[in-house]
Amino acid sequence: MTYSTQLPTEELDDLIVQEKMQVALEYQNDAWADGAAEGIEPEILADAAMTMALSETVRLLGEERAEELISALRERILAGEFSPNRTLQ
Repeated sequence: MTYSTQLPTEELDDLIVQEKMQVALEYQNDAWADGAAEGIEPEILADAAMTMALSETVRLLGEERAEELISALRERILAGEFSPNRTLQ
């Protein structure tokens, strides 16, 4: 007897996005490490990464949607989502 292990399309799409996000983060980590190895300060690396990300977001989505994204990110920051000392319960 065989069992179907197929996921609904929406779940599969979510898994694909999660996988792409993981790969993208690995690329970002590699670029960060390369910059740090070249002596670039973390603040400069962060500013450059955010500048590039925001410029590309505005180009792709427009200023209004980019502003909505920034607002959502602000809430996530205030909720501690990006804090290195955050504990998950």
